[in-house]
Amino acid sequence: MKPVIALIGRPNVGKSTLFNQITKSRDALVADFAGLTRDRKYGDAKFENKSFIVVDTGGIGENEGGIDSYMAEQSKTAINEADIIVFVVDARAGLLASDEQIARELRTLGKKVYLVANKVDGVHAEAALVEFYKLGMGEPMQVAASHGRGVQQMLEEVLAEVPEDQDEAEHDEATGLRLAVIGRPNVGKSTLVNRLLGEDRVVAFDQPGTTRDSIYIPFERDGRQYTLIDTAGVRRKGKVDEMIEKFSIVKTLQAIKDAHVIVVVLDAREGVVEQDLHLIGYALEAGRAMVIAINKWDNMSEYDRKQCKLDVDRRFDFIPWAKVHLISALHGTGVGEMYPSIHRAYDSSHLKVSPAKITQILSDAVEAHAPPMVQGRRIKMRYAHMGGQNPPTIVVHGNKVDKTPADYRRYLENVFRKVYKLEGTPVRIEFKTSENPFEGRKTVMDERIAARKRRYVQKFKKAEKKFKR
Repeated sequence: MKPVIALIGRPNVGKSTLFNQITKSRDALVADFAGLTRDRKYGDAKFENKSFIVVDTGGIGENEGGIDSYMAEQSKTAINEADIIVFVVDARAGLLASDEQIARELRTLGKKVYLVANKVDGVHAEAALVEFYKLGMGEPMQVAASHGRGVQQMLEEVLAEVPEDQDEAEHDEATGLRLAVIGRPNVGKSTLVNRLLGEDRVVAFDQPGTTRDSIYIPFERDGRQYTLIDTAGVRRKGKVDEMIEKFSIVKTLQAIKDAHVIVVVLDAREGVVEQDLHLIGYALEAGRAMVIAINKWDNMSEYDRKQCKLDVDRRFDFIPWAKVHLISALHGTGVGEMYPSIHRAYDSSHLKVSPAKITQILSDAVEAHAPPMVQGRRIKMRYAHMGGQNPPTIVVHGNKVDKTPADYRRYLENVFRKVYKLEGTPVRIEFKTSENPFEGRKTVMDERIAARKRRYVQKFKKAEKKFKR
């Protein structure tokens, strides 16, 4: 198994920046803002033919009341999971009491701990690092994560005892079915993620904006591999003012494009609002399979439940293929029933059909209901084939097919959806008109043919004059 390396330290010491340098990515949000990272974030990394998993964590050791206590629990879980711990301190801020507290706790674990002093750029390193020796963790390794200085030397020392890979094949970071949970802030996305996983994997707190980054969580259920993506809540554009929240929204939109299936979480007590429809619209533009989860269904009166169902039926008439689940993420009601819908949506979005079968279905559909006339000419649909997956895309070839009306396009979509029992995924139909190879070409006659044509014309005119007499 790959070794797990956890980055531990106070808030704002540069753990996420170091995480990005190690994984050679920009997966972790980075800003000059204490407490930006709140959940454990996993990343695959490779260094000199040695593969390992690195875990970014939230800051610990300072105020651990309220939401900070949940962040501390996430960090402590990461410490227990890790084989190697990298204790990150801030060379500019110097040694603080919280650093000493973290060091005392790490010493009791009996795990290999490496002390890394970050932000050594712009300071006298030797003078700045003297006080860190009192932590009793040996000589601090010097890095400047924002510039990548010292990171390679740090990895050489940290991974010195890690064996090289036996298998050279690259590991797929997103294993199995990628499932993204999206929605507005405070609708219960993180609570639903924890319920789907069966553990308190991400911070769930009664405060909008708790999740700031997209958290990728690989797990296995009933022998099937998944990657669950917890995303930040997306508010209306006019209400987004913090730069960090803007970054979080970008991460959420990236997660939508990266996922196979989207779970859209709504608040049953607030009903369907415009922002919910905007998020669904973005998922449709990305062509992703979709499942709707109406959360906080518990403790509602019968009248409120009836009104919510009517609102859902009315507002979601443009996606009749999306399965709607009424759930309570907090108590687990109806959550387990979502997995069959997720699987059907995934299977439908990855439809594979031979061109012959697709063409036969197209022919039957045209025979049952022919396309309308366009400019006095009939649209001729000759053959079709699969043009892609996620979403399933059907390409129809023929004459004048680019003039096909929208209602006939919907008719064909419903035919394919009914034949293959597609559920939970949009279906795209593209039309490609066959090109006339002689269009735009001017016929050039040689002199012999032109002379013959003139003789025929003259002969015709003489016959016409004779007939008129």
